[in-house]
Amino acid sequence: MRIELFDFDLPADRIAQRPAEPRDASKLLVLDPVTGAIEDRVTAELAGLIAPGSVLVVNDTRVIPARLMGRKARTGGKVEILLVRKVQDESVVVDGVRVAAERWKAMGKASKPLKIPSHVLVGDTLLVVLDRKSERDGLLEVLLTTTDGEPVEAVVRRVGHVPLPPYIRREDDATDAARYQTVFARADGAVAAPTAGLHLTNRLLGALSERGVKVATVTLHVGPGTFQPVQVEDLDAHQMHEEWYEVPLYTAREIDAARDRGSPVVAVGTTSVRALESAADPERPGRVRAMSGSTALLIQPGYGFRVVDAVLTNFHLPRSTLLALVSAFAGRERVMEAYAHAVAKEYRFYSYGDAMFLRRRGELGVA
Repeated sequence: MRIELFDFDLPADRIAQRPAEPRDASKLLVLDPVTGAIEDRVTAELAGLIAPGSVLVVNDTRVIPARLMGRKARTGGKVEILLVRKVQDESVVVDGVRVAAERWKAMGKASKPLKIPSHVLVGDTLLVVLDRKSERDGLLEVLLTTTDGEPVEAVVRRVGHVPLPPYIRREDDATDAARYQTVFARADGAVAAPTAGLHLTNRLLGALSERGVKVATVTLHVGPGTFQPVQVEDLDAHQMHEEWYEVPLYTAREIDAARDRGSPVVAVGTTSVRALESAADPERPGRVRAMSGSTALLIQPGYGFRVVDAVLTNFHLPRSTLLALVSAFAGRERVMEAYAHAVAKEYRFYSYGDAMFLRRRGELGVA
């Protein structure tokens, strides 16, 4: 499908630079995919939209402080490194001594092209060795070590910055450390937040539980590819970035139980959708296998959803795979009409913006 079909005009002032306070005070657009009817609500009302007995699936990935601001060891020139994913533990020789190190895939930028190999110092003790460039995905491979023996993870937590997306045009501050993280974040590994989950509060999760909604988790470590624009005209030619995911046995069993009682599966965010659809059981429609691995699943109109019945999602970039996924779920025309409504009604877009709630045609157990 042509990417131009997912384009729209968005005034710059609709891009949220700060989150709503409290989290569940954000606006919520509720779209009926059959009639196209739109309701303007707030996220705090979400519990009343989800039927008792439903399973709400959240992504429990945790954002790491993956943005490292350093300087070239030889010249002092400024360098920015964005850690993408850890590959393995190994060692490296520094000043003639072999020391423990972590190998990561990363992205890097500087005022002048980065040379490989070279050394970058972050803070006083974190050393980043630019080791090589991966032919498979074009990412840098870097080795992280410390000059004083302190564990790499501890130093990264101290000197790293919250990796806010590029359309948030400010530096991260102390508030982002908490607000660019879901209240249920557990598993370190994401370099971008699963943003639909940012709207949920412990109070709202409690209200859902009291209503009889089961909450289950998946893990999908969100990578920087979520912000990268599609560079081809036909989505079929787009190469999706791979992201690691896990669907635990507990979640697979909760979905089994929901299917047995005829209740829907509600995914919080496109990351949860991709994890669940990647783990769909080919022999048991509507159910998933407990599994982990990498997914590069591209969902666009024409895709047959196998697991997910409803989605809570943010408003996404024009010409993006995320907008294509939402359009596949609720219909491109309906979604684009809803986006036009959101622009006109001054909804806030992207990571710190407002949300949509979508049900799929034929969903069971609608509230």
